[in-house]
Amino acid sequence: MTQQQPIAVLGGGSFGTAIANLLAQNGHRVLHWMRDPVQAEAIRTQRENPRYLKGVKVLDGVEPTTDLSATLNSCELAFVALPSSALRQVLQPVSGLLAGKLLVSTTKGIEAQTFKLMSQIIEEVAPQARIGVLSGPNLAKEIAAHTLTATVVASEDEALCRMVQEVLHGRTFRVYASADRFGVELGGALKNVYAIIAGMAAALGMGENTKSMLITRALAEMTRFAVHLGANPMTFLGLAGVGDLIVTCSSPKSRNYQVGFALGEGLSLQEAVERLGEVAEGVNTIKVLKARAEELQVYMPLVAGLHAILFEGRTLDQVIEALMRAEPKTDVDFIPATGF
Repeated sequence: MTQQQPIAVLGGGSFGTAIANLLAQNGHRVLHWMRDPVQAEAIRTQRENPRYLKGVKVLDGVEPTTDLSATLNSCELAFVALPSSALRQVLQPVSGLLAGKLLVSTTKGIEAQTFKLMSQIIEEVAPQARIGVLSGPNLAKEIAAHTLTATVVASEDEALCRMVQEVLHGRTFRVYASADRFGVELGGALKNVYAIIAGMAAALGMGENTKSMLITRALAEMTRFAVHLGANPMTFLGLAGVGDLIVTCSSPKSRNYQVGFALGEGLSLQEAVERLGEVAEGVNTIKVLKARAEELQVYMPLVAGLHAILFEGRTLDQVIEALMRAEPKTDVDFIPATGF
């Protein structure tokens, strides 16, 4: 990638806008693609994304555009920040333009029909592309406000990792690297489910001990599931595992936490999602995750419990009571409970 060549960001949501600003802050020209021409014009004229990051100045180096083909033809490196439900639909028609590109997925979700992660969809659509993922405790509004933040870029392609580190690393944003693309990405997708439970617990006034128990058992549960599918358990001790889980389960800025909080206040799932006004990936993930866990016979009581709350009429109190009555397991699955 030459210094003159722009970098693409695909997706006009809060995280895509925050990443575009980071790149521009580091001196890069950014082509920020979005589907909505009204939104693109608002950013162009107001230098603000009024729907998703109101009050945050979009830097002059960010050029909003609605021409996806022209954007991809102009760039070698693209950050893909599209909703999980739209990613395949957006990229499939331009698959021929993606060969040889460096495509970094920032979307934390799972495709409902196939249980594919976003980078796996990109790999399927663009088999000749070079693919990575970006994940971590990265609330978009805090990144945009220059809060000190760290993230993980994960890929088997070391050169891709180095390039992402080079273009994103700055005074307030630190980028670490990992070769466990699958584990990093799966951690980012799974934690969304548990943030909904955490938001509900907060709305219902549950104690700090309870919240800590939920977060810690969530980490055990998501690690157990990921390792069953081939991820490295050590990945979940890092930013994309426990780091992302902590922030999304404890911050009112987390979209999934906000949905859970609204549910805890008595709103229906539809009302909670409508009040949010953005995609909360955990809602999309829970059904497919529960079905997959049952298929693989992986013990995931919190996932089963949240599914019961959202779709079977159970309450959080009932779910926690069932969790407390369950047979005690080992604290950490990958450390023997005997022979200390």
